[in-house]
Amino acid sequence: MAANRSSDVLVVGGGPAGLATAIALRMKGASVVVADSLTPPIDKACGEGLLPDSLADLAQLGVDLLESDGSAFGGIRFVNHGGAGKENWGTVCSGSFPEGHAFGVRREVLHKRLAERAADVGVESRWGSPVQLREDGDVLVGGERASYGWLVGADGQGSRVRGWAGLERGVESSKRYGFRRHFAVRPWSNSVEVHWSRSGQAYVTPLGTDEVGVAVIVRDSHWRLGDLLREMPTLRARLDGAEAGPERGAVTRTRSFRRVVAGNVALVGDASGSADAITGEGLGVGFRQALVLAGCLVDGDLEGYNRKHPATLRMPQRMARVLLLMDRFPALRDRAIRLLAKEPALFDRLLGVHVGAEPIGRFLTARGLKMMWQLAV
Repeated sequence: MAANRSSDVLVVGGGPAGLATAIALRMKGASVVVADSLTPPIDKACGEGLLPDSLADLAQLGVDLLESDGSAFGGIRFVNHGGAGKENWGTVCSGSFPEGHAFGVRREVLHKRLAERAADVGVESRWGSPVQLREDGDVLVGGERASYGWLVGADGQGSRVRGWAGLERGVESSKRYGFRRHFAVRPWSNSVEVHWSRSGQAYVTPLGTDEVGVAVIVRDSHWRLGDLLREMPTLRARLDGAEAGPERGAVTRTRSFRRVVAGNVALVGDASGSADAITGEGLGVGFRQALVLAGCLVDGDLEGYNRKHPATLRMPQRMARVLLLMDRFPALRDRAIRLLAKEPALFDRLLGVHVGAEPIGRFLTARGLKMMWQLAV
């Protein structure tokens, strides 16, 4: 067997969360190895939109996306294709981010930028190197025994590190199925559009001057993007005849774990918990956790990360609960979208809460009771 390879931190999983963690740690002076069985650029089914708070976290990591990498957008637009009654079909409401902009970028382009930044700051990347987690505690990277001070599991929803470290205890409150395709069509809106129907949602992200990404989320694992588009005539007409790329699929969950650290092992990204993909915050949560974990590891305070971790998921999971209620109850969705259509400033403020620009307590004090009354009647 080959000789040990030593580092302060070994990150298992070279996706966005793993690379962000490696960058954050390296910027703090730690020696870091990232290991992944795949080779860049690594793609995955996702909505491919980065909200303003996620862009701010990327900037802290020194990752700057180029204008040519994708497309900026200024807000979120809801389109209701099928509610409790025919009179609600086609209702549209739009909200704008209170400051800054969001950005649509293909997943493989984002991965490339993160990998470039990791190389620039001195992260050692072991691409195409499967990681073996042995029962005796040894970890092999590409067949070589790895020595490390800390191990970070950034290996996604089905994390092997999580099981190996004994961190599987948790709660799953939702599970749905997502599919994504790219369409060669000029974006028709300066917003991400979320189209609602009886069976799920489709969200459309501008990715460039002549491309959009369409991701759908459904409750039935047998459905695909084309099935849901049949319930969304407005969106189907926009995409009709456009050249489309391959369809990718993934499971999306709202899930929390009791602990995200054990000994010298920590979890980040989807390995550590998640919110339903409709929130658009999956990538941003991973970036935030990377920054928090880096600070705690450098201070030698892994328990501090365990204490601070729940806050990184709190708002996305709250939003997931609200949006999943709208998914399950058409009458509630009708009232909510009609209300936001009548009061666009309210939608703006909700987006401000979602991206961290306004504390939720201030919003609830100002509008909470009135909004609940309006939704109830």
